[in-house]
Amino acid sequence: MAAPALLLAAFPPELAGFDAAPPPGWRVATTGVGALAAAATTARLMAESRPSRVLFVGTCGAYDARLVIGDLVSVGEALSVSLDVLAGRAYRPELEVTRWEAGWTLPFPAVTAAVPPAITVDPEGAALLATLAAVEHLEVTGVFAACAAAGVPAAAALAVANRVGPQAHAEWRESHARVSRALMAALAGVLSGG
Repeated sequence: MAAPALLLAAFPPELAGFDAAPPPGWRVATTGVGALAAAATTARLMAESRPSRVLFVGTCGAYDARLVIGDLVSVGEALSVSLDVLAGRAYRPELEVTRWEAGWTLPFPAVTAAVPPAITVDPEGAALLATLAAVEHLEVTGVFAACAAAGVPAAAALAVANRVGPQAHAEWRESHARVSRALMAALAGVLSGG
């Protein structure tokens, strides 16, 4: 019997009910918020169930006008980044891995997702990060890193819930449940294929 696939989200609302009724062939779990929590939880879940592949779903913020609230994207590349590094106030050791690519494709446009250590609220910071990525997300590097270390293919599908900047949290609160439901409905074919 084939190993189940693993469907992950940071917290239950982003699963839009799939946590209560997992698709056949999928195990469903949450990672917690942030890249470190996501990496640790994903590694633990993979050791427990040895999934055939991993799909992370969630919401994200758009850095600029390339995307609008409600757009659905896949993460082609996840980038661990910090505004202090980009501004030259800090640096990373050359040996540190900061980029991970998706291990399988989804039926949405692929974008680069920047994963800073915290949510960006500064418009100038958002503009700087927009030179590297289309969206901001908090967990995908942790999920991709844990999957890469285990040799398990991973993908991520995200719904744009807000614009990155000072109004991001208010926009996210208003739209995250709606765009999460739309994302999960759009993934029905992927999930039914197990």
